[in-house]
Amino acid sequence: MRIDDYVADLDRALAGPHGLKRDMVVEARDSLTDTADALEAEGLDRAEAERVAVAEFGEVGEIASGYQAELTASAGRRLGVLLFAGLPITVLMWSLLWRAYPPSDDTWAHQPAWYHTLSQLLDGIQLATGLYGGIALFALSRGARWMHRPRLVTRSLGWIVWASLPITGGLGLMLSYGTKDPNSLDNLPSLLANLVTWAVWGMQIYCAARCMRITRVPRAHAV
Repeated sequence: MRIDDYVADLDRALAGPHGLKRDMVVEARDSLTDTADALEAEGLDRAEAERVAVAEFGEVGEIASGYQAELTASAGRRLGVLLFAGLPITVLMWSLLWRAYPPSDDTWAHQPAWYHTLSQLLDGIQLATGLYGGIALFALSRGARWMHRPRLVTRSLGWIVWASLPITGGLGLMLSYGTKDPNSLDNLPSLLANLVTWAVWGMQIYCAARCMRITRVPRAHAV
């Protein structure tokens, strides 16, 4: 097998963050090319040198297994960062806006009885999601020496996003319409805050979809 064919097969066998995947494939190509060049300098023709270099490098399935584990962990770490960092960013942003545009005392008096319960439930779900993201981030980075199944952790992060975002979005809508004029936010800061929140959610959804896709089956088995 020629180096180009081997590298193409390896590229098709891998799935994950594009930048890291590209670096891995380029590194494999460079290693194969260096080995083939050395063998060619020893007297082998180019085709035979590439065949021997590929044979010494290992089967695609064997090599892809190790590469895919790192790609899977990297995808999980990125989603973990978004969950762990997204919570304080959005909570701090909305807290500052509520301080800058506080609701009137009359507004609080007209809130329905369930308003505070749902508000606390929303805060609890967001806190739990952020904490789980931090735990998963640690498990896939510093805890990697003890974590032998990054695929399961990465996949669980995807499930967390799919489960939590519809719930938090629904609770947020209920809180928004549960009381009349809940705050005195101007249109511009409210719009900007919502755009930031939606952007964070959008990145979480994108990363969750990628985590679910690359962990659907063990990639090494698929190869």
